[in-house]
Amino acid sequence: MAEENAAATEEQQPKFIIQKIYTKDISFETPNSPAIFREEWKPKLDLQLGNEYNRLDEDTHEIILIVTVTAKVNDQVAFLAEVKQAGIFTLTGYNKEEMGPLIGSYCPNTIFPFAREVISDVVIKGGFPQLVLAPVNFDAVYRHQIDQARQQMEAAQATH
Repeated sequence: MAEENAAATEEQQPKFIIQKIYTKDISFETPNSPAIFREEWKPKLDLQLGNEYNRLDEDTHEIILIVTVTAKVNDQVAFLAEVKQAGIFTLTGYNKEEMGPLIGSYCPNTIFPFAREVISDVVIKGGFPQLVLAPVNFDAVYRHQIDQARQQMEAAQATH
């Protein structure tokens, strides 16, 4: 009886399983090389984040974190690096309210260190100094996206 209760409890427990983390796409451009290498290296960095979501089956989800870094020196693009770092996650036993933050925040936070490493490696291989991206507060990013979506919905309803 105790074993049956333990098995039933285990089945009801939410499960978060990382099946795979992988680089889905990578791009690196140095449009102003080799001249840019002669400039004093005081870059202005622009970091852009995005994500994509694909439901593979009932419990399996592909989350793609898109990280784009543009470095400019004297208003010239030194490099543009973009990586689509993906993860396949099994998420079972979560309610609808829990799934949003998992997909929009927790999964991207899990993927980000891998994307950061890919960006750093490609920048070095492109002939530039090491670039270490700072951690990102994906909870705040997710809340901002939710707030923007809510404002857009309210604005659309106000015009109708």
